[in-house]
Amino acid sequence: MGVTLHLAIGILGNAASLLLYAAPILTFTRVLIEEKYGGFLCVPYTIALLNCLLYTWYGLPVVSNKWENFPLITINGIGILLEFSFIIIYFRFAPPKTKKMVCLLLIHVVMVFCITPCVSAFALKDHRHRKVLVGCVGLVASVSMYASPLIVVKQVIKTKSVEFMPFYLSLFSFLASLIWMAYGLLGRDLFLASPNLVGCPPGLLQLVVYFVYRNKKILREEDDLEKNGPLQHHEPATITCSCITNSKQ
Repeated sequence: MGVTLHLAIGILGNAASLLLYAAPILTFTRVLIEEKYGGFLCVPYTIALLNCLLYTWYGLPVVSNKWENFPLITINGIGILLEFSFIIIYFRFAPPKTKKMVCLLLIHVVMVFCITPCVSAFALKDHRHRKVLVGCVGLVASVSMYASPLIVVKQVIKTKSVEFMPFYLSLFSFLASLIWMAYGLLGRDLFLASPNLVGCPPGLLQLVVYFVYRNKKILREEDDLEKNGPLQHHEPATITCSCITNSKQ
């Protein structure tokens, strides 16, 4: 019964996280159509890519015990494809200076990801120590992602407009954190539960702020994709908290 419940929660987590990861698709469709990147930052996507890479590795039998964390592998594998696609599109239409920044970020992501699997696979001899190493690095990456919703919340409070923070993006962010936290706790894996425990309060804060300012709208002239564009466009733009860090022991 415990194994079945654990798997069921993992499947629910996959669904919520997939919706969260897929949120920027509309934004990048606009980028392709308009052939301009709109001035938003690529940092959330590179951090999300690192997070997906680390937790895909965490879920593999090299780190986890056999295939106990298979749901973790599937959703983060999809996340890698989506985030990498977003970064490629961003790089294609970004100006030269921004491209240099993207390259620098990607170099750091590749370095961290390459070092972590190599050390965990060859320097550590058991699953417990490998989980500690990969889990700690993943925790840092996850906490970094949770900083972005706070920036969005600050923007909403400052402008008194929720156009900066799409409701469904905030909802799926909170649900994904909550479900994966339950998944980690049920599997008695603190390295999967703790990042999502950190992610739940920012997600809940976004929802509270949204309902406070949902009826207050301010007209803007600029068209910023990172803030959902002009008022006639209501498309989710960024990954505010893609927390997919989960497993079972």
